[in-house]
This record gives sequence, structure tokens and C-alpha cells, in this order.
Amino acid sequence: MRQRSDFLAANGGLRVGTPGFVLLVKPRADQRAQVRIGYTVTKKTGNAVVRNRIKRRFRELARALLPEHGIAGADHVLIGRTEALTRDFAAMKADLERALARVREGKASSDRRPPRAKPRRR
Repeated sequence: MRQRSDFLAANGGLRVGTPGFVLLVKPRADQRAQVRIGYTVTKKTGNAVVRNRIKRRFRELARALLPEHGIAGADHVLIGRTEALTRDFAAMKADLERALARVREGKASSDRRPPRAKPRRR
């Protein structure tokens, strides 16, 4: 995935948080069974070198797991957290397997936190 609109659409899907990343999964409206993946790591995580290392780790995770465990016809987005750089790769792989299983079972959260109420003026 490369277009911003695809990432924004995936933001409305199911989400599962893990120590190293947040997984977003959103079924697409088209009839293709293709599994698409996108990666995003914010500048809060670190400089360009750190962000690119995390994305390389995510690409390898996706190569290893999405062909077998990915949801067909859905967009997957991995949002990197700081711990993704230092977390053991085997642990991250297990985290992604569990996250995809939770999405498949429907145990992932689909709605975001309710908006905070505005403070009342006195």
C-alpha cells in the first residue's frame, strides 16, 4: 500500500496492539483476494535510520507470515512502536501470529476510544 487514502481507510478497521506494533486490518470492498500490507513508523520513534530498521523488520515479518496467516481481501497495516527495534524477532513473529488470529476470531477492537467530553465552563 502506498496511497494515504488506503492507510486512512485501514484506520477504520480492526486493531490489535502488541508491544512492538499495532496491527490494523480492514477488509476491502473489491472482490480481489489479494493481501495488501502497509508500514508506518512515526518520527516519535526515532531518526530515519531507526525508522527504516523497524520497517525492514516488518517487511520480513510480512514475508514470513502473511501468505499463510493473512486475511484474504484485506489491507493490513503495521504501525511501529519503539520496542519494535529491540524486541526479539521470534517474539515479534509470535505477536503477529496471535494478532492475526485475534482478528480472524473477531476479538480485535473495532472502535476507538470515545471522544473526551469538553470541560464545562463555570
